[in-house]
Amino acid sequence: MKQHKPLLASLALSALLLSGCATAAGSVTAPSDLSTPAATAVSPEAGHTDSHGGGHHNDGSATPDATADGPSDAALMVCGDQPKDRLTAILDLDSEPHTINDWADSTFTCTYHLQEGDLEISVQEAKDQATALTYFDAKQALAKDAKPIEGLASLGFPAYETADGSAVFQKDSFVLQVDASDLPTTLGPDNITRNALAYQLSTTILACWVEHP
Repeated sequence: MKQHKPLLASLALSALLLSGCATAAGSVTAPSDLSTPAATAVSPEAGHTDSHGGGHHNDGSATPDATADGPSDAALMVCGDQPKDRLTAILDLDSEPHTINDWADSTFTCTYHLQEGDLEISVQEAKDQATALTYFDAKQALAKDAKPIEGLASLGFPAYETADGSAVFQKDSFVLQVDASDLPTTLGPDNITRNALAYQLSTTILACWVEHP
């Protein structure tokens, strides 16, 4: 993050303070097959709660609305209007990108089909914050060329990026990953790097979660 950290940190902090974000995920529909396979060794178990405010606020003791039957409203936001609009603006697209989504192993994944390749955004839902951090640590340990995102750029959350274009953040009982590794090194009219794109989309989603815990 050496080259773009100050600018991106400023943009991210502004987004968290000023941006609006829909409480629902726009036109996103949860996948029709919502059965959840057994969790793997590093895959946190989805929380079970009827409370809407437990997972994204204060101690992150539970994942809001997350059950074995499907993703929470917060997870659905990664396929919603805000990241779509942000991606469309950054890349100056003529129309919003086509997306498909999937729910498996307590992970909601939204894949954006772009002309240059696929952009994948996923949210791992855990039963609590400690479990999410365990998963994040394991994920970081296994990632190739992972570098911590530190200082203002981390927004106060555990975070890292990889050389091939991924950004990963852990907030409360969620682990968010924006994977741009299938895209070219730079893209769009401003030749934004895929790392910068992954970071900006991550902070857009985090802004949604902060505004609508």
